[in-house]
Parts: sequence; structure tokens; C-alpha cells
Amino acid sequence: MTSADDTTTRTVVEELLRRIAAGDPERVAELYADDTDWKLSWPEEEHGRAATPWIRPRRTRADAAAHYRDLGAYHRPEEVDTRVERVLVDGADAVVLGEIRQTAAATGRAYRARFALHLTVTDGLVVRHHVYEDSLAVSQAFTPAAVA
Repeated sequence: MTSADDTTTRTVVEELLRRIAAGDPERVAELYADDTDWKLSWPEEEHGRAATPWIRPRRTRADAAAHYRDLGAYHRPEEVDTRVERVLVDGADAVVLGEIRQTAAATGRAYRARFALHLTVTDGLVVRHHVYEDSLAVSQAFTPAAVA
């Protein structure tokens, strides 16, 4: 049986995914609470690295907008192909499963990274954003090639 929470969560998550696909960071950020539990599955020593500055702690709605702006700035937008395979909803929680296909602007290297995005929705806003992804694939795409 589908609950009202399930319906609200699914509606917000589907709208979030539409806005991310449209590429408007400010509109994406409107769906985040101003105090969001935001985590990325990267080792902390990798946070804020010059090649991947979007990978760092976030908390606010403004941080969410900055995250999506940074993603756009460090990737070739014409070579983005994120594929959502499944959205699982249980009350206020949702898990989005899929694969990111992008190209690093700095190196020109394409990569694919499987991901799981755990979101929690409260009062129509995302209050939890935890991403689990293939950080090695991303890191390798942004690491300059060794000069021989």
C-alpha cells in the first residue's frame, strides 16, 4: 500500500531529478532544506581537492546550488548522460540507483560511475542527501596523465 509520505517523497524526488537533468542549479536548490544532512562517499582527505572541488561538505540550500554549478563547470555539459534505473521509496526516504556518464572538462576523459543516492524528504524538501558512487572512476578521470 502507498502512503501519503511515499507519494510526497516520490513527487519531490522525481521533480528533483527533472531539475537536475534540466541543469538549473538555482531551481534544483529550491527543493533542498536550508539545513541538509549532506554526505559524499569520498575519503575526507579527498574533499575539496583542486580537480574535484564539488566534493566537499555541504549543508545549506546555497551549498546545494553551488554543488550543481560546480558539477556543470568541471564537466563537459554536452557529454552528460546520467541514467536513473530505479527509484525506491519508503515513507520519507528514497534511494535513486543509476549510472553517471560524464567527461572531465580538464582532462577530456570520459567516465562511468555507478551510484546510489539516499534522499530524505520532510515537508516537501530534501533534508538528507547522501551519495555513494564509484569515486575511483571519477578521480581517475580528473587526474592528469603522467608525462613520459
